[in-house]
Amino acid sequence: MSFFDDVDEEEEPRRPPRTETRRPQAAPRRAPRSAGPRRPGGRPPGHPPGSQSQQVQQRRLIAVAVVVVVVIAMVLLISSCQASANKNSLKNYAANVSTLISSSDSNGKTMFDDLKSGEGKTSPQSLQQQVIQALKTAKANLSTAEGLSVPGAMSQAQQNLLLVMKMRRDGIAQIASNIQGALNSATSSDGVYAITQGTSLLYSSDVVYKDYVGPEMAGALHGAGLAVGGTDGMTINAGQIVTDLGWLQKTDVANWIGATLPTSEVNQDQPGVHGHILNGVSVGTNTMTTLATNTVKASPAPTFTLNITNGGQWSEYDVVCQVKIKGLHDTGTYTIPETTSGETTNCDVTLPHPPTPGTYSVTAGVLPVPGEKNTADNYMTFSVDFTS
Repeated sequence: MSFFDDVDEEEEPRRPPRTETRRPQAAPRRAPRSAGPRRPGGRPPGHPPGSQSQQVQQRRLIAVAVVVVVVIAMVLLISSCQASANKNSLKNYAANVSTLISSSDSNGKTMFDDLKSGEGKTSPQSLQQQVIQALKTAKANLSTAEGLSVPGAMSQAQQNLLLVMKMRRDGIAQIASNIQGALNSATSSDGVYAITQGTSLLYSSDVVYKDYVGPEMAGALHGAGLAVGGTDGMTINAGQIVTDLGWLQKTDVANWIGATLPTSEVNQDQPGVHGHILNGVSVGTNTMTTLATNTVKASPAPTFTLNITNGGQWSEYDVVCQVKIKGLHDTGTYTIPETTSGETTNCDVTLPHPPTPGTYSVTAGVLPVPGEKNTADNYMTFSVDFTS
């Protein structure tokens, strides 16, 4: 390439020939530089028509594409962050509930231990103060539950959790308010019963937690792709506040706190077989029969001897034997303070006054005790001719 290739496209004007006396020698003529084909519009080579607007359009398209990619990336990033934040909030909620339930269960254990340690050794006032401390903790636990940060997926679980904590507060409050009444012999029956009702609220809270709160939390965790249980999954607390169902039984409660129930109520909550069997009846040396009319002197007022057996699994208290004459108001009773399981004993029932002479239907029997289901063998009926 010649140095002159870089000059402007327009050529310098040709100089006129000098006039000389002699014919000058013709100088070599430089070949004119080819300017190349001209483009329409006077554009230089390499710049086709419309190329500038096309380049602008391309740059715009590239910019739009970059913006779209950035937006998509940001959306994915935000979505990922939101999913991660949601999972973390679900985990935190489940962990907080687990901690709360552990605290509540521990509070219940302490209360029941305090009640058991009473056994008549602690004054009613002191025992009540111990339960009041448990009530304060139950109220604090409810307040903690109300202040939890709750993810939307856990809203139903939260509603039931609050119900659980309210039931526990109310159950312990009922126990606390009836301690003194239960330890007062005049009101022990009602007081002990009220304590079992308070415990029933606590036990019901266990049912609500296990049947509703736990499964609802597990469902929300699974819905977010989080594992539950196992070595790597989230743990849902499976504890309960009532671990001994004896607290639902009057006799167990009375024994544990040192209350004294009326003897007629002592065994009414004990499981198993209760009751007595009437084996036979006699008056003096005469054994009564159901196959014929029996003759008994009306005066003095006769005494009927009932032979009975405790056929149940428990000792029974205040066992009432009765003899009743149909058509007369002559009904006699006698109470045996206690019978033991398998024991056979006699129960002597004397009529309150001599019956009017005549033939009557007489029914002798041992009245059912609390918890007795089968009473078919408690009674015998005889035809008796009372003579003067």
